[in-house]
Amino acid sequence: MILAETFRSLNAYQRAGEGRFIGCTQLLLFWFHSHFWKVDKVSYRVFSKNYSPLKKIVATPRRDDISEEKWMKILQNLREEDVEWRAPWLRPDEILYRCGDFDWVPLLGIWGAVGYAPLLVLRQYRSRQFIPATHELAKCEFSYKGDSYKKKIQEMSNAWNQTRQMKRLAMGPMTIPKYNDWWVRRINDNILERSHENSQSMKEHL
Repeated sequence: MILAETFRSLNAYQRAGEGRFIGCTQLLLFWFHSHFWKVDKVSYRVFSKNYSPLKKIVATPRRDDISEEKWMKILQNLREEDVEWRAPWLRPDEILYRCGDFDWVPLLGIWGAVGYAPLLVLRQYRSRQFIPATHELAKCEFSYKGDSYKKKIQEMSNAWNQTRQMKRLAMGPMTIPKYNDWWVRRINDNILERSHENSQSMKEHL
């Protein structure tokens, strides 16, 4: 639920180009500390079963010396090499990449639902990034209002009864040659035309 509302708020801000973030700011700050070299990284102990990165970040003193203006400058000038794609404490053997008939993972929040596509961020798992099939991903996002949202909720809930995982693909370069061109051309909501010849389902990629 926390992830769903965080993604929905970020999507709304991206579409409008302005607004107020309504989500879990602590989770977003935790992501910043884990993935940006410009702020303190979260230490990790991958062999400790009792280690919790969330407890670690909660116990870490807040960086009050980073002003709003500095955060804006960091984000506006962010480069690919400034991002630690894979959090050091994240060591999954398998990646959940789809549920039911969805080519992504549907997330149900408090006020709405959203689709999350792990195949768009494979580098966070230190796995090779290819062009995923994300057609109609944006249609998976909706608010809990109107006449049809309850049916959609039921479809998403049922989809979680059929989950699919994949092993990490760490061979060769971290991206396929055509990925960077696709990234430049993609539109804001990550939706490709159905006829796009370079997109791949997981089955085709494997």
